[in-house]
Amino acid sequence: QLRLEESGGGLVHLGGSLRLSCVSSGAPADHLAIGWFRQAPGKEREGVSCISADDGKTSYKDSMKGRFIISRDNDKRTVYLEMNNLTPEDTAVYYCAARGLRQCSPIEVRYFTRWGQGTLVTVSS
Repeated sequence: QLRLEESGGGLVHLGGSLRLSCVSSGAPADHLAIGWFRQAPGKEREGVSCISADDGKTSYKDSMKGRFIISRDNDKRTVYLEMNNLTPEDTAVYYCAARGLRQCSPIEVRYFTRWGQGTLVTVSS
């Protein structure tokens, strides 16, 4: 059974950067689209970014374009989310999730079936 585990969260100051990692185990994931989501306190979980399985096509929520970069290293079974120029509005628990398809679209919670436990990102002002 596929398992996902996030790491790399922490406390960062306004304008800082973090790189999150999502490591898969238990079953192959290189044929699956992997997405990053986040959930801020009192808000619904929302899609952040996703990377497809075949051609590495990436997708981003509009507010993350130009600040966040998603990538994957199938040899390491890891998907990364590099986050730059962070603001307090980026404070949230970040989750990675696998979709049962090779392509990402749409990046909506209901289409992703396997989830990690999340990693907390806190951005201070």
